[in-house]
Formats: sequence, structure tokens, C-alpha cells
Amino acid sequence: IREARDYDHWRSCLSTNSGQIGVLPNHAPIATVIDIGILRIHLKDQWLTMALMGGFARINNNEIIVLVNDAEKDSDIDPQDAQQTLEIAKANLNKAEGKRQTIEANLALRRARTRVEAINVIS
Repeated sequence: IREARDYDHWRSCLSTNSGQIGVLPNHAPIATVIDIGILRIHLKDQWLTMALMGGFARINNNEIIVLVNDAEKDSDIDPQDAQQTLEIAKANLNKAEGKRQTIEANLALRRARTRVEAINVIS
């Protein structure tokens, strides 16, 4: 597990296992499971967007701590590579045989879609 970032932040939005949550200053303390999805943090006058590949988040005292299996900042994702990976993931899902291959292909597709979504988010 890799620590993605530890920020004092103004507001953020992240994908959890029960859906998207928004976090504003003085948010009630929570710990949550992070799903494969996007983390957006508004810092000063800009948004930081990251593709997260599952993990945990703790929100307390106007701070969010995110521990994830993997994370990529939108600026670190190569758009051509992300699109190519998405196409490969779709093809692998179409040719998956059996329950295990289908589950693995679906997870790969979700990760690939998240990377593409991260670079296409409008700030």
C-alpha cells in the first residue's frame, strides 16, 4: 500500500465502496473504504485529480489521509497509453472464459476506465 498524499484541504470528492462522497471543511470524522475511482482535491485555486485503485481514507480535523493500492496523478497518465490499455481491457473482457477470468477482466476494465476518466475530468 502506498500513501497517495496527506493534505490540509478545502474540499474534495472521492469514490468509496458506497458511492461518491464530498468532503468540506469541518467534516465529521470518518474512515471509509476507497473504491477504484477518482479523487479530486481543491487546493487554493486548482483541482488535483488522481486515479485511485482502491484503499482506505480517514477524514479528521480538516485533513484527509488516503492509503491506496496504487494512485496516479492525472498529469502523470499518458493519454495514449490509457486509451490503449482501455481498449485491451475491453477486448480481454470480451474473450474472458469462466468466472475468474471475467472477474479479473472486469477489474482491469474498471482500472483502465478510471485512468481515462482522470485525464478527462474538467477542472
